[in-house]
Amino acid sequence: MAIEGPLRELHIHDVFQLLDLGRKTGVLTVTSELRQNDGTVFFEDGALVGAEIRSNPHPLGSLLIRSGKVSADDVGRARDMQASRGQRLGELLIEIGSLSRRELDLQIRAQVEEVVFELMSWSEGYFSFEEGPSGQSTAEAVYRIPTEALLMEAARRIDEWSRFESKIPHVGVIPRLFDGDGDGPAVIDLLPNEWALLAAVDGALDVSHMAHQLGSSEFDVAKVLFGLASAGIVVIEDPKAVTHKPEERELAVLVARTEDHLAVADVGAAELTARDAVAANPDESVAYLILGRVLLAANRFDDAVQSLSDAVELDDTSAQGFRLLGMALVGAGQLKDAQSAWRRWLELPGRTPHEKAHQAAIERYLEAAKVLEYALRERHE
Repeated sequence: MAIEGPLRELHIHDVFQLLDLGRKTGVLTVTSELRQNDGTVFFEDGALVGAEIRSNPHPLGSLLIRSGKVSADDVGRARDMQASRGQRLGELLIEIGSLSRRELDLQIRAQVEEVVFELMSWSEGYFSFEEGPSGQSTAEAVYRIPTEALLMEAARRIDEWSRFESKIPHVGVIPRLFDGDGDGPAVIDLLPNEWALLAAVDGALDVSHMAHQLGSSEFDVAKVLFGLASAGIVVIEDPKAVTHKPEERELAVLVARTEDHLAVADVGAAELTARDAVAANPDESVAYLILGRVLLAANRFDDAVQSLSDAVELDDTSAQGFRLLGMALVGAGQLKDAQSAWRRWLELPGRTPHEKAHQAAIERYLEAAKVLEYALRERHE
């Protein structure tokens, strides 16, 4: 039996609880068109046994090498054995004595948790669960994680992140070593994991890249950095806190800056420059349009609707404005208004070749919005 639907109707947290309570075995797929991303979670009797995400694949061998748990030679040897014996890589690494069962279990749990915590941050998208036999997981080692324990850990992380925000507002901040001026720490007494992280601080890597380099999670890196920053051992710099020269406040310059930030998925920095564009050019549709794009990328649909509505009010011939407004309205659950925006897009003359390339997709979205609106209306009547 398939269980499926939009995440706006049933949050992913609730989906996990349902699968846990029903002791389901099968594959949960979560997709997000806005993020151009999808993830897969494998369940056996309600417990998680594997997870993967397209945007950040986690080959077990690479993770173990990067974290220093095994050598590249160990992984190569296990791969050779795997080719002839067909066993999972993790089991073979234990067999040849390169890794303990406990170390393997900890690595797998961290790997699965990071994927699941990413999926839990999605407020839009679509989920589908297909029941099936056990053993479908493609993971290179198996470790059962109770769903209830994972959900409790997710809630704990949310609480802890709120404590980190005073010094680490996002994973794009860059730590650097305290330069010795002023009142720094007189004595440094650190734990091994703190020394390992401190060795990676080079004044260039941000939290996200440090986590990747260390084979750790962004959460764990942020937690250690928060302690080091509180002790005055490192200083946290936010590259998004940028002040602009007067000539940099020109609309074309700010839009280009925002485009550059969006290209590397730095939504926080993109929002700062986009809001500068609006503040400096309050009568320009393009300023509200670029801000709407940023807010849409951040899944802040209600805010995106407001900004994009301002954009098309200032320029009622903006094809991009009406197209993106429709996307934002769907995210905000306003299906009828989304249809109106897309119909307006279809009616606009003189659309550019770039906009015309979206024709088939917009027609498909429009039809899907009609069907979903009708289904929801029938459900509530």
